[in-house]
Parts: sequence; structure tokens; C-alpha cells
Amino acid sequence: MHPRLSVSAVSSWQWSLEEDLAFWAGAGIEHVGLSFRKLEEAGLDVAVARVRDAGLRVSNIVELGWWDLAAPSTWSAQRDRLLGAVAAAEVLGGCLVVTTGPAVGLEWDAAADALEEAIEPVRSAAQGAGVRITVEHTGPLRLDLSFVTSLRDGIDLAREIGVLACVEVNSCFAERGLAATLLEGRDVLGHVQLSDFVIGSLCTPDRAVPGDGDIDLERIIAAVLAADYTGSFEIELVGPRIEAEGYAPAIGRAVAYVDALLARLA
Repeated sequence: MHPRLSVSAVSSWQWSLEEDLAFWAGAGIEHVGLSFRKLEEAGLDVAVARVRDAGLRVSNIVELGWWDLAAPSTWSAQRDRLLGAVAAAEVLGGCLVVTTGPAVGLEWDAAADALEEAIEPVRSAAQGAGVRITVEHTGPLRLDLSFVTSLRDGIDLAREIGVLACVEVNSCFAERGLAATLLEGRDVLGHVQLSDFVIGSLCTPDRAVPGDGDIDLERIIAAVLAADYTGSFEIELVGPRIEAEGYAPAIGRAVAYVDALLARLA
């Protein structure tokens, strides 16, 4: 398995941390992205120890929740949760992948200002701990998760609030001028998530195993590398296609496909 390839725990959505650990060990997967939800369900201190003792390399931590940016009175609970994730990442490594949360009633710039205020204590703690924060963009159907619906806006937001940008390929593969956007944003590229998409699907999330859909992953990975990105390429699969096939075979096929691409390109 290519050293820059990682497998997200989101790809086995309904498995517990213990099931993930057993699968990763059996499949020879040593570089992973963690679900903070699963760490919490297992007991955060116990979970951090289990991952550390397994000798895994951690690329990132996701499933961190989000703010209601129009309701500042609710922000403290999310700050506390993210501070717990910072502490976990300080031990285990990896970046945090944050979604902004909804911003109903706020214009884009006002939402960005609200996010900067909400995240400032977490950003300061992360800087002190040597933990990187990345902000993930989504597609326009997921305004419940984020007001940032393009990579270009994600890069602008990352610079504005002093964090890095996560490139979610499933959400940006059809953007105009993607290679140019990646080059322009090369200074803030912090993480890359890979999956495929079958054009014609009308539901979300409905990700496909790399190679099964219509995303030109070879072209996009080459463009990311051309932007001097040196981080991980994480397989993150979720949706009905993955549930129907089963986690183990879907992840196995994804690893084989992306590993071959990285061996050729990276």
C-alpha cells in the first residue's frame, strides 16, 4: 500500500472502532483516517490508547460535528468537542477535517466571520499542540453541513480564518478550472479525500469505489501533485453502493485502484 494512501473509518460507516481495528489489521492497512464519533463511542481515552497501541499512522480525524453559525449561544459545546479532537490528534497525529455547519440567514461573508469567531479558541489550541485544522467543502445539496460548496470558496475561507483546506474530490471534480484552483491554493492544501461518483445519481451521499464511476481520478491526482501537495490521499467511501457491496470488498477494491494510481503518479 502506497505510504501516502490512507483509508477512512467513514468507509466502514456502521462498524465500531474495534471492528475497524480488526479489519485494518487483517487487511494490512496501517495508514488510516479516524472517525471522532467512533472514538467517542468507544470512550475517548480508551480509543486513543487502542489506536496508538495498534501502531497505526493517522492521516486525519473526521466526523467532528459542526456549529449552527447563526446561533452563537450553541457554539461552546462544539468548541469543547473539537478541543477533545485536538487532544486526540496531538497524541495520534493527523489533521482535523472540519465542516462549517449551516449558516441559514447569514450571507457568505457574515458566515465566514461567524466561523472565525467560533473556531478561534480551537485554532489557538491546535497551533499550540502542533495540530493542523482543515476545512472541508461540500456539494450544494449539503447546506446542512456547510455553507462552503466549492473548493475555490474553501480555499478562500481557509486563508480568511487561518486554517488549511481539505480537497473533497467527490464535491469538486466537476468544478471549472480545477487544476488552476489547486495551483492557486497550493499554500493551503492540507488534506485530500478520494472516491468516485456515477453521474445520474440523484441522492447524496452516493459515493462509488474509485474506478467504478465517472471521476477522472488520475487527472485530478496529477493536478494535486502538480500543486506540490505532499500529504495523504484518503479513501472515504459512503452511501448505498458501499453498503450494498460490503465494506471489506469495497475498501479492498478502492485500495488496489488508488494504490496503482499513486504508484504511477506519485
